[in-house]
Amino acid sequence: MNKATAHIATAHYQTKLHNHRGIAWQADEPEEMGGSNTGPTPDELLASALATCAGITMRMYADRKQWPVETIDVTVTVERTETGTILHKETQMTGDLTEEQRERLKMIGDKCPVHKTLLNPISISTVITTSK
Repeated sequence: MNKATAHIATAHYQTKLHNHRGIAWQADEPEEMGGSNTGPTPDELLASALATCAGITMRMYADRKQWPVETIDVTVTVERTETGTILHKETQMTGDLTEEQRERLKMIGDKCPVHKTLLNPISISTVITTSK
């Protein structure tokens, strides 16, 4: 089971993050939101999770098929609307690919685990504990 922990103290919005494998990083809010702009925002983390997952999934598939993909750049933009959230995903690749290969990689990128998670119902259970 994957796990991430966020720790925030009194430094406004600077959040220390780490996962179950001991990898650490930081999130924050921009200065105009009262943060210090020292890391990505939560929306940027969400966008980067989808972009990374899609890119890795396409890279794995292209490598397995031995297709001539040199680079894959996936950009995800988060748009908040009155009716919900729209994630716009744009992929740019370099390499000598046929139209059929590009379409197949697009379909494969849309099947990455994060993409599937975001499209399916999600349950979130919340528990709060306090200590002095």
